[in-house]
Amino acid sequence: MMKIPFSPPDVGDEEIAEVTDTLRSGWITTGPKTKKFENQITSYCMSEKTVCLDSCTAALEMTLRILGVTKGDEVIVPAYTYTATASAVCHVGAKPVMIDCAPNSVQMDYDRLPYLINTHTKAVIPVDLGGVPCDYDRIYDAVMGKRALFVPNSPLQEVFGRVVVLADAAHSFGARRNYQKTGALADFTAFSFHAVKNLTTGEGGAVTWKKHDGLDSDDLYRQFMLLSLHGQSKDALSKTQLGAWEYDIIGPYFKCNMTDIMASIGIAQLRRFSAMLKRRKKLIEFYNRELSDQSVSVLQHFSEKDKFFSSGHLYLVKLMWQDEEYRNEVIKKLAGFGVAANVHYKPLPMMTAYKRMGFDIDDYPNAFDMYKNEITLPLYSKLTDEEAQYVMDCFKKAIK
Repeated sequence: MMKIPFSPPDVGDEEIAEVTDTLRSGWITTGPKTKKFENQITSYCMSEKTVCLDSCTAALEMTLRILGVTKGDEVIVPAYTYTATASAVCHVGAKPVMIDCAPNSVQMDYDRLPYLINTHTKAVIPVDLGGVPCDYDRIYDAVMGKRALFVPNSPLQEVFGRVVVLADAAHSFGARRNYQKTGALADFTAFSFHAVKNLTTGEGGAVTWKKHDGLDSDDLYRQFMLLSLHGQSKDALSKTQLGAWEYDIIGPYFKCNMTDIMASIGIAQLRRFSAMLKRRKKLIEFYNRELSDQSVSVLQHFSEKDKFFSSGHLYLVKLMWQDEEYRNEVIKKLAGFGVAANVHYKPLPMMTAYKRMGFDIDDYPNAFDMYKNEITLPLYSKLTDEEAQYVMDCFKKAIK
């Protein structure tokens, strides 16, 4: 019997060599490697600028703080996502306003979006679930159509003059829509480089942004630096210059910087990333062929017609006409075969934290319908053809 984990990191000699180089350099916290990684992400995504942080959650939260989103404000988030999307909103004191999925979709109901925007709405956080980019054209249509309702409460909000689109692209680094990569599709984009992500730094994340009239990117970068390092006016690297010890604390801020050790892993990963994406695409195509005659529906990762190309982060399967009990039994059967599976996601209104805020899953029927029979199968760039075949053979046995 094979043992197939759910999503182990794809790291090897190149990552080890890059980290070793950093360790021998004598500089292991935020420094030259982090700045290099930021520049490489900017070039890769074709964004205006990049800030690397210690998580996607921090990227979301710091962006909301810089935008001036606070108590009394509302931010629209999907009901069908991981808690980080909504918890970042709660961290800044704002109110998360949840939107249901569209029918038979993991993405938000774009038709419903305009009706949730009011004078308190400051941002919307779409989620590129599974690695598939959201339809940002429709999202922008919604926020532009509601510009008359927008009430700016900060200078940066005044620059935009509308609800800001902050993408939760934790799953979609390397994905494209309309020939643009994630990182340049939304006003701001938050990435995750957690251990299970397509590109990893162990832990870690980044925020990128697009060019926008009136937006001073250098000043914005400085604000992120202040927020992520205690409000300190000089970073550690600057303080090492001879005679340059003195610094100021601009505000009692936060600590969520990326280290050079983390960035080193990312630099090596980025060199290999194209091949890793190709491998995921090949595996998805194989899974799709294997399941074409089964009573399942799978997440569409690639569409020439709709001009999107996924990062292939997760392989979501719906067990058609089945319920939670059946799905959970399938997961147990797979475990018995040595195959790890998962669920993406249990909707937020089903979680205790959000129930206590007054959210009720009955108000999000499409999210529940998506969740109740969804199962996520192993998909990672180190998965061999033989292992992929084993996953399919076991899955077919489990759903008989």
